[in-house]
Order: sequence, then structure tokens, then C-alpha cells
Amino acid sequence: MTTTASTWLGRFADELGLERPTEEEVEALLALAGVAAHASERTSAPISCWLAARSGLPLAAVIALAEELAEELDA
Repeated sequence: MTTTASTWLGRFADELGLERPTEEEVEALLALAGVAAHASERTSAPISCWLAARSGLPLAAVIALAEELAEELDA
């Protein structure tokens, strides 16, 4: 049996004593991971999400910053 991402994330959040992420939060984090993975090595995606969480900034602001950085590094 394969566990779905929704089940995993919900249970993991529960185990950590955190609120489960909303669909919008999941989509935003996947967008951030996508920007990071396409702008550099794939391993930067999960670490970028971790850094975003530690920053305390809104996800929309973090994604915008990541997109700007990706464009700058691509230039």
C-alpha cells in the first residue's frame, strides 16, 4: 500500500504537534521547491523549504524572492 502525500503530511504534522498544512500551503511549498530544484541542484528544494519555514516570511514573499534569485543566477 502506498501512503498518499496528504496522509503522510497530516500524520507527520500531528506527530510534530503542528497544524496540518492547507492545500494552498502545500501548493505554495511545491512551487518553491520547483523553483529551487530548477534553478540549481534538486537537493536545494527541501532545504529551501526548510529555510522558508525558518524565515517566518509569508510563502508568497519567499516564492517571489526565490524566483528573483533564480532569474539573477540564470543571467
